[in-house]
Amino acid sequence: MSELDDLLRNNREWADRIKQEDPGFFERLSKQQSPRYLWIGCSDSRVPANQILGLDPGEVFVHRNVANLVVHSDLNCLSTIQFAVDVLKVEHILIVGHYGCGGIQASMTGRRVGLVDNWLRHVGDVFGKHAERLHKVGTEALRLARLCELNVIEQVANVCHTTVIQDAWSRGQAVSVHGWCYSLSDGRVRELGMDVAAPEDLQPAYDRALASMPVSGKRDE
Repeated sequence: MSELDDLLRNNREWADRIKQEDPGFFERLSKQQSPRYLWIGCSDSRVPANQILGLDPGEVFVHRNVANLVVHSDLNCLSTIQFAVDVLKVEHILIVGHYGCGGIQASMTGRRVGLVDNWLRHVGDVFGKHAERLHKVGTEALRLARLCELNVIEQVANVCHTTVIQDAWSRGQAVSVHGWCYSLSDGRVRELGMDVAAPEDLQPAYDRALASMPVSGKRDE
C-alpha cells in the first residue's frame, strides 16, 4: 500500500501548507460552496478544472465524463446541471473538451475499447452530422481537433435545450453556456465562439461557431 501511503502523506502536507498560507481557508470552505461556474469536462486525468482555471476549491462545480457529453437521458449529468443552476445559482456553464481526447479519437477511427463504445455512439452522431465538413480537413490529426471542437459545440446546444436551462431563462435567471477546448500541449484554452445567454442566442452562436472553424491549420490562439 506504499503508493496510497504516499497519497495520504501528500494530502497531509497539502492541508498543512494551506493552513499556513490561509488559516481560515478550511473553515470558510466547510460552511458553504458558492461557485459561479459549472465545468462539464472530460474524465481525462490530464484535464483538472480548478488548476486550468487557476481557481481554489469551492470556486467551480464540476461534472466529468468520457468525451464531455451532455446526453438527455443521463440523469447524473442533468442532476448536476439542475443543482448547479437551481440551488448554487451558477452564472456560467463551461463545456470544455480537449484536443487529443481518446474517446473522440476512438469514435472517429472506429477503434473498439469496450463498454464505453456504447456511450461514444453520441460522438459518432456528431461525426455523422458534420461528416461533409470533416472530410474536407486535410489530415487525421486536424480532423480529430475539429471533431473535438464540433463535439463541444453540439454539447453546448444540448445543455441549452435542457428543461433546466430553458426554465432558468424563462424566469429571467442570468446563466450563460460557453464552449471551450483545452490544449494538452500548451495548457491554453481556446474559445470556440459558442456563447449562449438566452434562447434566441443559440442558433446565431451555433452558426457563427461553425463558420469560424478553420478547415486547415490550427485554431488561432
